Amino acid sequence: MKTILVTGAGGYIGSTLCAMLLEAGCRVAGLDRYFFGTDFLKDIFASPCFTPVKKDIRDVVPGDLEGVDGICDLAALSNDPSGDLDPDLTYSINHRGRLGLARAAKEAGVRRYVLASSCSVYGHAEGMDLHEEFEPKPLTVYAKANLAAERDILPLADDRFTVTVLRQATVFGLSRRMRFDLVINLMTLNAVQNGQIFVLGGGKQWRPIVHVADTSRAFMQILESDASLINGEVFNVGATNMQVLSLAYIVRENIPFPIQMQLVPDDPDKRNYNVSFEKIQKRLGYKAVHTPADGVREVYEALKTGLTGPEPHTYTVKWYKQILEAKALLDRIMIGGRLLS
Repeated sequence: MKTILVTGAGGYIGSTLCAMLLEAGCRVAGLDRYFFGTDFLKDIFASPCFTPVKKDIRDVVPGDLEGVDGICDLAALSNDPSGDLDPDLTYSINHRGRLGLARAAKEAGVRRYVLASSCSVYGHAEGMDLHEEFEPKPLTVYAKANLAAERDILPLADDRFTVTVLRQATVFGLSRRMRFDLVINLMTLNAVQNGQIFVLGGGKQWRPIVHVADTSRAFMQILESDASLINGEVFNVGATNMQVLSLAYIVRENIPFPIQMQLVPDDPDKRNYNVSFEKIQKRLGYKAVHTPADGVREVYEALKTGLTGPEPHTYTVKWYKQILEAKALLDRIMIGGRLLS
């Protein structure tokens, strides 16, 4: 039985990946600070094959990785807006923290390391079907930190340490640690709550998209693939590319009551990219199976039945802001490391 370390195990993708690895018969060590909480992870924590590791990725040393066969490194301050909150912190975790983990993994004799990157490294790109050899043009701190991590970690690959980078499309769909700050999920929530969908920037901008279960399956496939096919390689992972306005129409068509569309001409998010997924399909036979409509329907059903909802921790940027503001408040009022006593 293989032991897989998943960093960011308490996150939107990480929690889904942990569950899928356990179902596949792996032992899973879930490393995370768990600042989104753990109540929604009860079924995972109940598994005798799951070991939670509450630790900051920046503090991992080779001794922590004894017995680990592979690492899926998803630990990061996630998404473009959150990366801009504190650029130094973003680079500290998303670049230097993950580089340190990769170096520790190699020293500890871990055989496989898979880095979670993002198609956002392509930024505002001209042309269609951007492949992995296309020169990235990252626009945000988050994207730039991801690219820096890629470029520093890939050279660690050798015949004893297999390194692979997965540039993930914009993710959608239902997860234990739900997010409502992702385009399809957010549109679905607004449709259900308000009977409206807001389409920013006119909706003509392109987004690559992928279901959370499909991108998790890509990590699992990399762990099992022949090293000669994946070592030192970058793969785009996604299902399809669609314009934001088209996504809005799909949401409207899959909600069983009338929905109004509101076009908003401006959008502070200037990303616009259309990505090719041909490499991973041809080399590994990987193909996403969930459609945007599937994601809309499952999120709608979960909202309708109360399985999920717009809690504070489902909005990543707002949650990070609350944590940073709370820390700043405590720093101002604590004396000698004490709060009240």
